[in-house]
Amino acid sequence: MRSMSELSLSGDATFSREAWEKSAAAVLRKSGRLKEDQPDAAVWEALATRTLDDIEVTPLGTPELVADVADPGLPGQAPYVRGAQARRPDGAWDVRVLHEDPDANRTAEALLTDLENGATSVWLRLGPEAIHPAALATVLDRVFVDLAPVVIEARADGLGAADAFCRYLDERAVTPAPGTNLGLDPVGASLRGYGSGLHVETVVVEGARKAAERGIAAFVVDATAAHDGGASDAQEIGYALAVGAAYLRILAGAGFAVDEALALIEFRFAATDEQFTTIAKLRAARRTWNRLAELSGAAEVSRGQVQHAVTSRVMLSKYDPWVNMLRTTVAAFAAGVGGASAVTVLPFDAPLGLPDGFSRRIARNTSSLLIAESHVAAVTDPAGGAYAVERLTDDLARAAWDELGRIEASGGVREALEDGSLTARHRAVGREREAQIARRERPLTGLSEFPNLREVLPERVPYPEGAEPLQRYGAAFEALRDNPVPTPVFLATMGPVSAHTARVTFIANLLAAGGIETVAAGPTGGVEDVLAAYDGAPVVCLAGPDSAYAAWGADLVAALREAGARWVILAGKPVDGVDVDTTAARGVDALTFLHETRGRLGAGSVAGVAEGENGADA
Repeated sequence: MRSMSELSLSGDATFSREAWEKSAAAVLRKSGRLKEDQPDAAVWEALATRTLDDIEVTPLGTPELVADVADPGLPGQAPYVRGAQARRPDGAWDVRVLHEDPDANRTAEALLTDLENGATSVWLRLGPEAIHPAALATVLDRVFVDLAPVVIEARADGLGAADAFCRYLDERAVTPAPGTNLGLDPVGASLRGYGSGLHVETVVVEGARKAAERGIAAFVVDATAAHDGGASDAQEIGYALAVGAAYLRILAGAGFAVDEALALIEFRFAATDEQFTTIAKLRAARRTWNRLAELSGAAEVSRGQVQHAVTSRVMLSKYDPWVNMLRTTVAAFAAGVGGASAVTVLPFDAPLGLPDGFSRRIARNTSSLLIAESHVAAVTDPAGGAYAVERLTDDLARAAWDELGRIEASGGVREALEDGSLTARHRAVGREREAQIARRERPLTGLSEFPNLREVLPERVPYPEGAEPLQRYGAAFEALRDNPVPTPVFLATMGPVSAHTARVTFIANLLAAGGIETVAAGPTGGVEDVLAAYDGAPVVCLAGPDSAYAAWGADLVAALREAGARWVILAGKPVDGVDVDTTAARGVDALTFLHETRGRLGAGSVAGVAEGENGADA
């Protein structure tokens, strides 16, 4: 038997931990991420990452990681880590499409197009800011509701929308397709700032009775409400568990058996482009819900969690929206691998307004391609057995259970909302996430990294008045881009193009992330060449190799100040003897730097984003 310190790769190829550390350390030393005097074993710490739940994600899965992890069981069996079902029906997940355009005729056409081209279920957002409940007959006129499940959502008046939907079903006199759901979630609506004026108990009990009479589900515990408010992965699961527990208690008090109550509840989670944490989150959510249901006295067959994964709305960017296609593809892949029962891919242009036909087609085809061509759903739990995934699943499950304990210590989820402790924890994580985005430790392509100041955004029909405002990741960068600076920064490039390209690229991208254009001097051989190209800009940035900084950087700064430069930046770390006003290197707080630079250029303040703040609580 091989030692636990050996890493088995394939066949008879076995390498020791020390051999891997030596190889990895050699690469890190070349890149400067590991110092020469550091031991090879330091690669573990150098390559590991930490989630916002302070969970370490190892750079390499090894058997030791799962030595104390409980057996995840088999797919379709408790504790349901490996899937609520032994296999997916037809080797696919439910491709669910979201529609919320208040124009009933336009929505009806778009919905029919989706269902004729790969979608298998429908998610309708109802209310004054979306589809009016009275328009259900028009929207669903050509939909076979006995074949395609329909899930509704109405945040302001969930019970009223449920009444309208039930009347519609009764008038159609058909048996709704399995998976049809009234979508009630009064706690989630409250977290989002909506209120129906009814007690939660009233909504839950009346909704459950309406659903039970028609053989459909009643509730969607929408954990994306916590996710959108800044919650970490463990906090999102913990919130979902607490809401599910609250509904079970109310239903039990109304005379529902626990197994009957469980059959009425579905869960909705956010899938992000952090694929491993998304995979582990869905697996951990099933494990913890199984345990909660077990403690509630449920039969094992009733404890499998029905999961709807939707690609995160707050991870999408308004700028360079085409990158959202990549984000949602990774998120959908992770949701499928993680075992979600249904997956919704939000259109890439969702931050700009109501999606058009092209973006809806790309969204539904993302799932279709993953299912039909990549065969992601053909194997149940393909990530199962991977040491790193199993470790991360276990760590997330434990952290989520701890979060549930904190919520219950407040008296339950409604009490935790009322006393502010729940949202305070979510916002604290949101601030840390935004701080990491500000330092570009969590880069957002097209926004905080590689922005294109000359891009032309596609035009979309705006969302109706009253639509929920969202605080997207990197919202502070979006606010800066919304207000570009008319005056460019002059780049005092030092040396030939080959010598200064790296730092020019770095500083130009950084400034562009704040809506600031740059003008470069081009190839230069000394102070006179730079001065000849200088255009009198109030802000100047030196960009060149360290050798040039040391050789003639001080003379260049003095000459530029004499020529009119009022604020001088150096791209890179501080250099002795070169008297600049500030520097910009990797790890800089980009937002603080950009606000300072914009101020020196004479740009006014940006509404909603104060200097030094990331807007996480807006």
